[in-house]
Amino acid sequence: MGVFDLFHIGHLRLIERAKAECDFLRVGLLSDELVMHFKQHAPVIPLEERMQIVEAIRYVDEVVAIDDTPSRIEEWHRRPFDCFFSGDDYEGNAYWEWERTELRKLGADIRFFPYTKEQSSTKIRKTIEGN
Repeated sequence: MGVFDLFHIGHLRLIERAKAECDFLRVGLLSDELVMHFKQHAPVIPLEERMQIVEAIRYVDEVVAIDDTPSRIEEWHRRPFDCFFSGDDYEGNAYWEWERTELRKLGADIRFFPYTKEQSSTKIRKTIEGN
């Protein structure tokens, strides 16, 4: 799950690494309303367009919209998965570690990949804004 706004090389690397670890890759995109709730700003690219962009990536098998609170546990009950992939900027976070423990009880896991520090949507946004 992610926003995948202002799609950049870090997004592509995460998706590529995830696909290398699985046979079927489902990518969840947070709705515009959830982005506003969590990030305190609207995405630049609307959900439908973000979904089309991610669907066009050869590594992606399915794209789904995430319209409510993005709990990995709730998502597993909705659409079971073996592994959830994320950037390592969340590794060690107490809530994420709790979810990882709970997912392991369900037979799933969370795998963290190195975060692409040289690029982010925040950096792109700041460049556009001239900051």
